[in-house]
Amino acid sequence: MNRHGPSTLAVHAGAPAHAPGRPLVTPLVSSSTFYNAPEPEGEVLYARYANSDAHRLLAARLAALEGTDAALAVGSGMAAISLTILSFAGAGDHIVAADSLYGGTRTLLTRELPRLGIETTFVDPAGRWRDALRPNTRLLYMEVPVNPTLRVPDPRPVAALARERGLPLVVDATFATPINWRPVEDGVDVVIHSATKYMGGHSDLIAGVIAGPEAVVDQARERLKAFGPSLDPHALWLLERGLKTLALRVERQNATSLALARWLADHPAVAAVHHPGLASHPDHAVAAAIFRGFGGMLSFVVRGGDEAARAVLGRFALIAVAPSLGGVESLASMPRYTSHVALTPEQRAAGGIDDGFIRLSIGIEDLPDLREDLERALAPEAR
Repeated sequence: MNRHGPSTLAVHAGAPAHAPGRPLVTPLVSSSTFYNAPEPEGEVLYARYANSDAHRLLAARLAALEGTDAALAVGSGMAAISLTILSFAGAGDHIVAADSLYGGTRTLLTRELPRLGIETTFVDPAGRWRDALRPNTRLLYMEVPVNPTLRVPDPRPVAALARERGLPLVVDATFATPINWRPVEDGVDVVIHSATKYMGGHSDLIAGVIAGPEAVVDQARERLKAFGPSLDPHALWLLERGLKTLALRVERQNATSLALARWLADHPAVAAVHHPGLASHPDHAVAAAIFRGFGGMLSFVVRGGDEAARAVLGRFALIAVAPSLGGVESLASMPRYTSHVALTPEQRAAGGIDDGFIRLSIGIEDLPDLREDLERALAPEAR
C-alpha cells in the first residue's frame, strides 16, 4: 500500500483482504493465550509476546504510516523509549542525547540508566554532537519537536553524523505524528511515539510505538518479553480504532493551533508564543523544510509569571487543565508542575520554560470557541 496517502494507510494498511462474512471492524479479542500445536513450528502465540493477529495488524499499519520495515506497539511511550535504548546499549555503554527532552526521558537517562551502567552525555541539539562521541557510544537520541518549548532541532545533520559513525539515530516524534513528518525520510533510523497522545487521540489509552528496521524491532520485542510492558488487548483495539481518524484530527489541530498562535502573539497579556508555524519562531525554516504541518501544540508565556499563569488556567471553561496531549479535547498545563516537575528551576529556565509558561494541546473544537475561552481567561491579565 506504499502508493496510498497517510489517511488511507491509517484506515486500511495491514487489514486482511475483503471477504464475505469477514467483520469490517477488527474484532476485540481479549484472550491472553491461543491454541498451539503440541510442538509448534513457529513462535508460541501469546498476547504478552505481541504476536496475535491483532498485534500484527496494528504493527503493519504503524510501519506503513512511518514508512519503516517494522513496528511494535507497547504499553506506554516510556516503555517504547526504554526498550529501544536497551536494544542498543548495556553496561559500559554511552549515549549522546539532546539536552532538550521530555522530563520523563531525562529522568530515565540521568537516574535509571546509570544504575545499569549506561552513561549519557547531553548536548545542545544544534551543537557539537561529534565532540560528545566516545568509542563506546551506541546511539544518538533527540526529540523533534521538543516538549514543551516546540523547538525544532534539525535532525538531518545529526542523521548524517550517525550514518558516518555507523550509529543509530533515535527520535521521539510524538508531537509531529507521521501525518506531519516521517522521520525516516530525513535519515532517522528509529522512530518513537507515545501513542497515548495523537495516535490514540481520545485520552482513553496508554501505549507506545517503536518503528524502524526489522532487526531493531525484533530486538525490542525480545526485551518486551523479558521486561513485560505489553499492550493489553483493549488498549490495542482502541489504538487501532484511533489511528483511523489520525489524519483528519491532525489536519484540524494543525490549522486551529496556528490560528490561535497568531492571535496570541498580538495579545497584550502574552509575553511570548512558541509555535513552529510562526515566522518569528527560531526554527521556523527547519520546520517548514521537514514538516507537512506544524502540529497541534503551542506554548505561551503569560505576563505576570507563574501566579498569573495559574489564574489563567483557573478561568478556562472549555479548555481542560490536565497533563498529556493529543486528544480531541483541548488541554492546558504548566510543565513546571507536570512533565518537567523533576527539573530544578535553573534547568527549566535553561530549557526555555520561563515563569508563566503554559502548554496548550489543541483539540478539534471550533476555533471561535477556543479563542473566546482564551480571551476570557486572559482578559484580567491584560489590565
